[in-house]
Amino acid sequence: MLNNEKLEQQPQAPVQPPGNPSPEDIRKNGAVEAIQQLGQTAVPNGESNIFCMTIIGQVEGHVVLPPQNKTTKYEHLIPQLVAAEQNQKIEGVLIILNTVGGDVEAGLAIAEMIATLSKPTVTLVLGGGHSIGVPIAVSASYSIIAETATMTIHPIRLNGLVIGVPQTFEYLDKMQERVIRFVTRHSRVEEEKFKELMFKTGELTRDIGTTVIGADAVRYGLMDSLGGIGEAIRKLNDLIEERRKQQTGGMIQ
Repeated sequence: MLNNEKLEQQPQAPVQPPGNPSPEDIRKNGAVEAIQQLGQTAVPNGESNIFCMTIIGQVEGHVVLPPQNKTTKYEHLIPQLVAAEQNQKIEGVLIILNTVGGDVEAGLAIAEMIATLSKPTVTLVLGGGHSIGVPIAVSASYSIIAETATMTIHPIRLNGLVIGVPQTFEYLDKMQERVIRFVTRHSRVEEEKFKELMFKTGELTRDIGTTVIGADAVRYGLMDSLGGIGEAIRKLNDLIEERRKQQTGGMIQ
């Protein structure tokens, strides 16, 4: 009887009422939702001084792509970059790319946003940074490419109905010049060399252009160095430290 009484007197663990999730459940659900919606485990919330943004699959612009396509929507990335710029606790942005390219204007918009951030930025190309992924890859303060990663450089293309008038080709030429100017302005590659890679025949099957592997991208001056995630974070921390010293020096003066 004594044993039974002792067992009956032992405190019972509180039972969470149905429909009232615990703080731990809320935290887990929030993390899962962030992964599903944004492809990442954290958004710019001040927990770390580095914000990591991923650009994977196809860059989706003004046209919604089929659901079976792996896409990165530019209207999702731009608010994240704005939030990272405004958050005082975030001191640097790491952009990881594995993209086949996509919408030209959307890609240029993302690249311009990254290039105009006031905080240090580092891009890391893993797998591939093809087509419009090239301007995004070179837009950061420092760019790194994995040894096995590739970058495909080719002329601008149009999908759908194309009206065969001089204005259409003039528009294409102007858009292509925008890409060339941006890449050459934000990297060490010469304009003549970049155009040579873009219009090279025989390199790509049934197409013109060039596929550049990691070491060649560095040799041509498109990317700054070879490396992986460790090198990217190390370089970003170095840039953050340099910016801190500059700000401190400016305050002392």
